[in-house]
Amino acid sequence: MPTEKLTFPGALSAQLAARLEHPTGEPTAYALFAHCFTCSKDLRAVREISRALCDEGLAVLRFDFTGLGESEGEFADSDFSSNVDDLVAAANYLRREHQAPGLLIGHSLGGAAVLLAAAKIPEAKAVATIGAPSDTKHLRASLIRGAPELASTDEAEIELEGRKFTIKRRFLDDLDAQDVEQLLNGLRVPLLVLHSPTDETVPIEHARRIYDAAQHPKSFVSLDSADHLLSEARDARFVAGLLAAWSARYLVAKVADQRTGGVPMGTVEVRGGRSGYAVEIETTSHRLAADEPLDLGGSDTGPNPYELLLSALGACMTITARLYADRKGWPLTATIARLAHDRMHAEDCADCETKEGLVDRIAVDIEFQGPLSDGQRQRLREIAGRCPVHRTLTSEIVIAE
Repeated sequence: MPTEKLTFPGALSAQLAARLEHPTGEPTAYALFAHCFTCSKDLRAVREISRALCDEGLAVLRFDFTGLGESEGEFADSDFSSNVDDLVAAANYLRREHQAPGLLIGHSLGGAAVLLAAAKIPEAKAVATIGAPSDTKHLRASLIRGAPELASTDEAEIELEGRKFTIKRRFLDDLDAQDVEQLLNGLRVPLLVLHSPTDETVPIEHARRIYDAAQHPKSFVSLDSADHLLSEARDARFVAGLLAAWSARYLVAKVADQRTGGVPMGTVEVRGGRSGYAVEIETTSHRLAADEPLDLGGSDTGPNPYELLLSALGACMTITARLYADRKGWPLTATIARLAHDRMHAEDCADCETKEGLVDRIAVDIEFQGPLSDGQRQRLREIAGRCPVHRTLTSEIVIAE
């Protein structure tokens, strides 16, 4: 999954530096990521989220706004409106070279920017904000506190996150002219609002105002204990997992409709990413994930392979029991199958054909609920043990590679 370095002309004609993360195989969709105020595309959280989304099959473009990071131009000449136009320029690049972005993601002030840019990117199918302000006047007030002279001069130097920036008065005037909440009333795409209740930079109240102003469909997820910059890698991975799962509802089905092929009926396609153990599993009409737990070096974004194996067996046993009970008219109200996998020494297994080494063992505890007789429960247990997956696992299997 290579990372492509590229440039494209921004709103003020400066060349903007960008990274395009490519997934393994054909992308399910393209996403456009807007970073926070005075940050860059290389902020750790931006990288973590972009690459994790890439592992989920999305191609992600992240770039530096005019005058920031590796992009050309003067930051002092930019303003919030030009940031929005930089986003539109990035979308134009993707539309021209690959495919217009279906998902817009904005962090902090970048979140406010994608809310405004969505109306100018007709292909956008979903928008997500992370720690975003509900109005740009919030930033204006913060800048005035940091450089009081801005209230009476045309420009001033201000220190932000240990770096000095020149801010012009027109930047403040532009912030003052924006009405994010009013524009939210006209947002016609699904919205996901992600915000930490402990965010000290942009208080959680902003998330409530964004959510209240937006039309349905809309969703809110609290990023408990995360800081504004998502400094902890686990917080960034958590956000990426949420974004991938939520946006798939709006992106994957639409992309699948455009595919000439797709996954044939009865076939499962599994795709691994650039790094890590997370994989994407796709069938004709469903998508899910698998991974390894954190203590084994994975990112725990889905069940591990053995958990999926046990799930397949448990699901098949449960469905088979339901089919039989319905056919018989028995009062089965619920079935709960609990399965666990381990290995045992062959010498400890009296009924095993293998006499040396280790033998795989799957322990099954299946519970049938409802006013059933002991005989009915026993029969259901026998029938469940004859389900197709059970028979497959206990018969000779040939894996043709």
